[in-house]
Amino acid sequence: MKPEHLNAIQETQIPPKTKEQLIDKLEGKDYSDAQFDEILLRTNDEYQRTRIEPCEAVGVIAAQSIGEPGTQMTMRTFHYAGVAEINVTLGLPRLIEIMDARKEPSTPTMTVFLNDEYRGDRDKAREVSWQIEAAPLHEFGDITIDMENMQVIVHLNKAVCDKRKISLETIVETAPKKIKDKRHYRDFEDPPTSDIDSGELIFLPKDRESYQNLFHLAEHVRNVIVQGLDDIERVVVRKEGGEYILYTEGSNLKDVFEVEGVDTTRTRTNNISEIASVLGIEAARRAIINEALDTLKEQGILVDVRHLMLVADMMCMDGEVKQIGRHGIAGEKESVLSRAAFEVTVNHLLDAAVTNEVDELNGVTENVIVGQPIQLGTGDVKLIARQIKVPFSGEKKPNCDVDERPIGPDESKSQISNEERLAGEGNVVPA
Repeated sequence: MKPEHLNAIQETQIPPKTKEQLIDKLEGKDYSDAQFDEILLRTNDEYQRTRIEPCEAVGVIAAQSIGEPGTQMTMRTFHYAGVAEINVTLGLPRLIEIMDARKEPSTPTMTVFLNDEYRGDRDKAREVSWQIEAAPLHEFGDITIDMENMQVIVHLNKAVCDKRKISLETIVETAPKKIKDKRHYRDFEDPPTSDIDSGELIFLPKDRESYQNLFHLAEHVRNVIVQGLDDIERVVVRKEGGEYILYTEGSNLKDVFEVEGVDTTRTRTNNISEIASVLGIEAARRAIINEALDTLKEQGILVDVRHLMLVADMMCMDGEVKQIGRHGIAGEKESVLSRAAFEVTVNHLLDAAVTNEVDELNGVTENVIVGQPIQLGTGDVKLIARQIKVPFSGEKKPNCDVDERPIGPDESKSQISNEERLAGEGNVVPA
């Protein structure tokens, strides 16, 4: 592509993404200067035609553009594309989760990308996955209950510990601490008896007379997480596009970012509230758009991204992620009538009466309720035509649109002015 053509595209008043697409399409093509000018002109014309008109009801259009295709979506939960081992909620249930701004999705999952030195090596990718995947103590050795001596004995397997790059000292130190912190279980002698050389760890319950306490303690010891992150239940390593990527069952964005080898610029989660708390509201807005778009695309439904951007903007405009419903956007509207029309009508009207609220009648719903034209489209334009009175001056001029009837001295006093007539009919008269 010629430099002058590239400059011409960059200077055109069209969106950056359209510029990129235009450059990609023209790259390597053979065309004359006249053809390029025609292409640029048509692209600009097409962009101008697609822009929204003033006073257009963009909210209604966005709602029906997302809602109508939503009726074609399936209700089932599918496997994640390409990863048969991990289930992820898709289709209509996932779209409802996004719009409801759920604190915890039904199937939280992460896509973890790796840094340059890790992404091409399967062994290094597996090492990173071990730092992320929650590994309970029973995976590192045998756990037996000695009922005669009322104790729980852990025989650690050194080969497994070496393979998973964790020392016996770390396990001996971590296990009792995690049981106390995570499980809130304190009915055992702390610290437990340990022998690093033989890899043996012995837990003793405080109540030596109770078998129930012994079995409770054994269950806690068996399931205590000694390596990885508690919230990440499973990790699957897959090779895609020449690099290894980790797919997780469970989500913990903050702690995953601290694991060595993780590429924090590309790693993502489907938990939008977690993104908002870790990365901020702008990242959450972007996540809402991407998640909704991916959910619709997976079903073969194409919705213009601008509709989803409007929804995401409305959800995030106050600095926190709000749902579209009675506890979010719809329930927090300024208009009393609009809130009452949505749900729990009597409560809203009663609360508004008690607190002496005033409805300015700016929205669509409240104006429909009181029978006024809505303030959208032509209803947004305030236009009053005044009839002009001029004194009679002989002949009537041709093609004159004004009323030139003669006004006598008595008639001028008794005649009602145009402003008074309009005011009498209940119309607004400009000052």
